[in-house]
Amino acid sequence: MPEAAKKILIVEDEKPMARALELKLTHHGFLVQTAGDGQEALTILADKKFDLILLDLIMPKIDGFTVLKNIREQKNLTPVIVLSNLSQEEDTKRAKELGAKGFFIKSNTPIADIIGYVKEALM
Repeated sequence: MPEAAKKILIVEDEKPMARALELKLTHHGFLVQTAGDGQEALTILADKKFDLILLDLIMPKIDGFTVLKNIREQKNLTPVIVLSNLSQEEDTKRAKELGAKGFFIKSNTPIADIIGYVKEALM
């Protein structure tokens, strides 16, 4: 019996980036859902389970740091990979302290590298 496809939630307010990630991940056999802001992400996570979350930090309504904190307060242990254009050392440190498994600077990281990391993280 084939293994069930892994489910990924993309939390990203930049529609072109969210769409590019969605297309690439779907192409690689993942089931993907997107949320355009932190509030929408928390609403989705209240009802559904995912194998991985790709999370932007700077978003409308609720930022990614707050989403990450909220996820951990709910005892949700889903791995989170942060994708952000924040490149300060303290942002990376704060995200990892809140439980992020990985941190990528979007402007410096090709989507293919992100997909490779996601595939590795879910093996």
